[in-house]
Amino acid sequence: MGTTSQLILAVPPNEVTAAQPYGLTLAHVAYRVGGGPHLFRSNLPIPVRGGLMYIDDSGFDGRGTPDGFCQEVVRECSARGFGGVVCAFERSLPLLSAIVSQLGPMLARQNRSFYVSEPYGRHSGTGRVLISTALSGGSLRQRLAEAVERYGAGRVALAVERTAEDFFLPSPNGQGRPLSQSELTSKLEELSPSIFFSDELCARYFTYMNRQSGAHFVLFDDAGSIRKKLRLAEALGIRRALLFFPEVSDLLPELLAQA
Repeated sequence: MGTTSQLILAVPPNEVTAAQPYGLTLAHVAYRVGGGPHLFRSNLPIPVRGGLMYIDDSGFDGRGTPDGFCQEVVRECSARGFGGVVCAFERSLPLLSAIVSQLGPMLARQNRSFYVSEPYGRHSGTGRVLISTALSGGSLRQRLAEAVERYGAGRVALAVERTAEDFFLPSPNGQGRPLSQSELTSKLEELSPSIFFSDELCARYFTYMNRQSGAHFVLFDDAGSIRKKLRLAEALGIRRALLFFPEVSDLLPELLAQA
């Protein structure tokens, strides 16, 4: 394998079969915090066992108490043989903070791993904190180094987000227009641009001019830039990385190839 990182693939239920042959730990994107709160599960294939439970907070109203929900999570882990939980919470809600605080020790007592999104890192004393690689400015090395200083390298995990964005220049708010991979491929074929690598962002980029909208800057990832992100993390002592299978499925053979 081209990297010594422990790679985890976040996989929706309909892609589990496609992801299994790679032999990596699968985080099953089949769970969310539902009203009550209760643990809601989508149609996970019945035979699925092992890997991690991946929980998001989409649509959650923020009401209730954490106790019953945390018990449901632990019971599902036991039933499915999950080795741990990923709480990929995006919104800032007091109840989600309470869930993270309570769930961490419960999982630790069962020797199950625990991953939390960056905003919830301060609510867990033991969970691994997921640091996103998606940047439009600044330095990825500095961002990861600051996380290591705050949590310790053993408690930091990389959340690899495959970038493809088109920015107007100048870009005062650092917000670009997301590009699908087909849009990116079309632009590359149409423009045949000179492609450069940003050491600060750890991503590839090119620029072009449009008669109507002026100057543009396109930032994107490929297998080479993602491998560089993984190696940068490894150099800082970060050994675990979460990748989203639908984003990187076409790159995995190259990512996992012998260096």
